[in-house]
Amino acid sequence: MSELTVGARPEEQLVKDTSHGAERLERRLIVALSGAVFLIVSVILMVAGAHTDVFQIPALIGALILSVPLLIGAYQEITRGQPSSDSLAFLAVMASLVSEYYLIAGLLAGFLWTANLILSRTAWGAQRAIRDLVDLTPDEARVLEEGEERTVSQRDLRIGQTVRVRPGENLPADGRVVKGSSSVNQASLTGEAMPVEVENGTEVYAGTTNMTGQIDIQVTAVAGETTIGKVEQLIREAESAKTQKQELIEQLAGYYFWVVLMIAGLVWFFAAKSGDPAVQDQAALRAIIVLVITCPGALLISHPTAMVAAFAAAARLGIMIKQTRTLEAAANVDTVVLDKTGTLTTGRFAVSRLVPADGVEGASLLQAAADGEQSSNHPLARSILETARQAKMAMRPVEKYEEVHGRGVISTVNGEKIYAGRPEWIIDLNPQVAEQVQKVESKIEGMSGVHVMREKQYLGAVGLEDKLRRDSREVVERMRNLGVRRVCIFTGDRLAVAKRVGKAVGVDSIEAECLPEEKHEELKYLIRKGHRTLVVGDGINDGPILASADVGVAMGLSGSDIATNSAGVALMNDDLRHVPFLLELARKTRSVIAQNIGISLILALFGLVLAATGVMTGPVTIWLVPIYYILGYIFVLGNSARLVRFGEGFTQLEEARRKVEQQRVAKPVRQASTSRQLAPG
Repeated sequence: MSELTVGARPEEQLVKDTSHGAERLERRLIVALSGAVFLIVSVILMVAGAHTDVFQIPALIGALILSVPLLIGAYQEITRGQPSSDSLAFLAVMASLVSEYYLIAGLLAGFLWTANLILSRTAWGAQRAIRDLVDLTPDEARVLEEGEERTVSQRDLRIGQTVRVRPGENLPADGRVVKGSSSVNQASLTGEAMPVEVENGTEVYAGTTNMTGQIDIQVTAVAGETTIGKVEQLIREAESAKTQKQELIEQLAGYYFWVVLMIAGLVWFFAAKSGDPAVQDQAALRAIIVLVITCPGALLISHPTAMVAAFAAAARLGIMIKQTRTLEAAANVDTVVLDKTGTLTTGRFAVSRLVPADGVEGASLLQAAADGEQSSNHPLARSILETARQAKMAMRPVEKYEEVHGRGVISTVNGEKIYAGRPEWIIDLNPQVAEQVQKVESKIEGMSGVHVMREKQYLGAVGLEDKLRRDSREVVERMRNLGVRRVCIFTGDRLAVAKRVGKAVGVDSIEAECLPEEKHEELKYLIRKGHRTLVVGDGINDGPILASADVGVAMGLSGSDIATNSAGVALMNDDLRHVPFLLELARKTRSVIAQNIGISLILALFGLVLAATGVMTGPVTIWLVPIYYILGYIFVLGNSARLVRFGEGFTQLEEARRKVEQQRVAKPVRQASTSRQLAPG
């Protein structure tokens, strides 16, 4: 892939890359066809009984034309200091020409060049796939200005503008719905076929499809900064990145070149010194066949073809893997660390209990909690505010706000400081209320609690509960079946709450009431002990451990930007079952790569034996040599392609589950309707 032009927009550069890729492919096809024409003429003349000197001339011209691309490839390999498959192929063709096997040289060059064309077409197809992704975002948008619509180019769209999207159209940018309601198909991002209902305040994303109603959205991200734009950029980076394993394969291929060259020389030497005149005549031919059969082309594509296929399988389910080395690391994971809130649980809290301190009214406690938490984005704070709104409470203006990392918040309202947060923090601030705090805490055992204090007066605690995700226990069991030896919960929530969740899903250990830095220290301890870790989280406080783990997985489009940016994998929806799928895909990819490498080496060694012993130097078998060479490519490409369909069963299972759920929901409605019809009168 070509490098990005300085100053060019990503989508503009992609158009250039794609068009240049098509032009290069067209030029290569012209070269291949030109050389093939001369070879066909040579074969026709030979079959017609023409003199050797006659049919050898077009064969020589065809061989020279077809060897030019191999010469260019060999030159590039040598200048990089990594002679490999193109270098060996070019040497084989040149050796054939020097030995006056012109037709054989042309056929070898033709077959080898055809293999390169196939790979070039595959690479250009990857460019087209990325281009198709970018095409999901429309080129134009309807901007609303003073109530009037104005069509502008997508590249001229700016953050803060309001855009109108009609039914059936794709969204031109990320944004927030400010008017209207509709169903939006987000399958291009999340892999979920079920449309999402959107209304005023809902976040929506570029490249998704508006299905039913007209909506106006306020733009929050454009071009390469949109969610789909970031996906496109990550695919670019992943395509060009090399893992340590791929670099090792290329280094081995460099040594392999010299070994093969030496073996070909030895084969020629011993054949030329043989006492058998027939063997002596075939000395050069045997050496040429050794060079062709042992070309490491299939070995070199063993790793990247499998990775590309695996990325495609993951993307279909909305799993965004940022680097190929991340997928490699996932294959070796033996320890999984799970956040609790928003990961094992839904993250949608509901106020379950108000426990006011002695002499305090429940309404006063809720009012103070809502006043104190109204500037916070924490899920607990959002739930408290929602409950206060349902109770028709009006929040008073906040004069000053401060967030104490990992402990709570301090809000100044009507000149009074309101503290809302952990019980330990409240006790640290005012040790005299320790007994009251402990008494209240015992009444919300197993819940997440927000304790509230106004100045020095302790008001009590708000108890909230978070529902466990439906598939949490199944996910943990699946990970164990895949070889994960240890599953942990790291959470900032109270130990009683963490224990309740941990017992329900069946984890091995729990670290509760952790500050972000304490989570980080616990993870580093596991890593020092030799654990290969995968961390799943969705909050801002998960950023450090997501970045430090061997594999960091951020949950869902709803996860914080910090978590998503810190993680090596982003799940575009919040289906926790995608975590064991990722592990299974990584292990399957590792197995496919091993198979590719193994078969490539076996074919090369077997062919080497056949060539060195003279089995493949007969008048008939010599024409099978290029076909034998291409067998390695065919196997590697076919074996890797199996990964593209990996996970189709997962999608089918999800669709079946969704249908069952829809039927379950619809059944009571039908029963109610029938009851009304049969009721007398």
